[in-house]
Amino acid sequence: MTTVHEPAVTAPADALSVWPASAAEPRRGELTVGGVPLAEVADRFGTPVYVIDEDEVRERCRTYRHAFPEAEVLYAAKAFLCRAMAHWVAEEGLGLDVCSAGELELAVTTGFPPERIVLHGNAKSPRDLDTALRLGVGRIVIDSPSEIARLAAAVGPDGHQKVMVRVVPGVSAGGHEKIRTGTEDQKFGLSIPDGYAQHAIARILDQPQLELTGLHCHLGSQIAGVKPYVAAVRRMVGLMARLYEQHGLVLPELDLGGGHGIAYRPGEPALDLTALARGVRAELAGACAAAGLTVPRLIIEPGRAIAGPAGIALYHVLAVKRTGAHTYVAVDGGMSDNPRPALYGVRYAPRLVGRHSTADPARVTVVGRHCEAGDIVAADVELPDDIRPGDLLAVPAAGAYHLSMASGYNLVGRPPVVAVDDGLARLLIRRESLEDIRSRDVGL
Repeated sequence: MTTVHEPAVTAPADALSVWPASAAEPRRGELTVGGVPLAEVADRFGTPVYVIDEDEVRERCRTYRHAFPEAEVLYAAKAFLCRAMAHWVAEEGLGLDVCSAGELELAVTTGFPPERIVLHGNAKSPRDLDTALRLGVGRIVIDSPSEIARLAAAVGPDGHQKVMVRVVPGVSAGGHEKIRTGTEDQKFGLSIPDGYAQHAIARILDQPQLELTGLHCHLGSQIAGVKPYVAAVRRMVGLMARLYEQHGLVLPELDLGGGHGIAYRPGEPALDLTALARGVRAELAGACAAAGLTVPRLIIEPGRAIAGPAGIALYHVLAVKRTGAHTYVAVDGGMSDNPRPALYGVRYAPRLVGRHSTADPARVTVVGRHCEAGDIVAADVELPDDIRPGDLLAVPAAGAYHLSMASGYNLVGRPPVVAVDDGLARLLIRRESLEDIRSRDVGL
């Protein structure tokens, strides 16, 4: 018998634009990432499941190092962290930005060099600071005046710790009001106009065990334009110039944070990394020359821009409900594994994988399994009109702020994470089981 092979299908150029570069459609209805069919991942590991393309993560790390060869690039661990991720980032030459003792200890016990780690947080606990000092973290970013005395006391008169100060640059940027952090009247950083930043810096200079290495700012998240970063550089250099005039202080570092936007759906804008590097570099050189300052070493903190496009979430369809003019497609996950649509109104572009449909596209809303009307995975999206229970849906750009923000709602358990690379799939984080949940419940 002669076997007839269906020719490989070339997807439209924009259809996979928000997927990892390795995404391919070898046959109609089949989608592979890292050389692994997504349907096979779902069969082997169950759903919901997160899939992360190791090569995509590594390539994005390299892209940042190439775009900013003179800068220190720190991966923002809050986007997604596990031992494998820490290992990949370290191997690609990036540092790490952590926000808690938990993130810090996981990274260091994996072998991440602590001197390449920066600790953030607007309300660091005693455990956070103690762990940072015990493990020898590279720098601690001071976010409030009360941290100065606490940190100095913890370091001790004979100790030494490098610190930075988080400053509010007064620049509004970000994809949603809840993730804009560069303006006044929010919980992060110290203000320049009211003098809090300058006062905190003066107090740090009075603590010989604390070495102030630079200023830090973070404008927000999902920023797609270069102008906010250029404006932030201008204001931060302005503060550096005043500090030089007042204290003779020359700071060697300037941290612009992260917040680099990605596209979640085809056609959406993403931050142009080349344009960002060019704009920031030019503004920093020009502003420092005008102020008579030595150009500080730049630090940037991408998180979502590295992890987000490398991840995919897989779900099975449990039910399809047509009511009035609306069609709801319910899947076996939802806001417990991705609260971002409910929090920020994020919109995704799910795709049917595992079978080829010839049905016309229909407008549907993909919803989760949880007891909330706001449990929506993807609102008003196109899927084949014959979508049915048992089908497999893949959601791209799901590598950041999914597992890291996952919850225990309805006790369904958090999904596993599977890495794919060069045709192989391997488990990085196992599924949270009912036994895991029971073992934490000690109150009977």
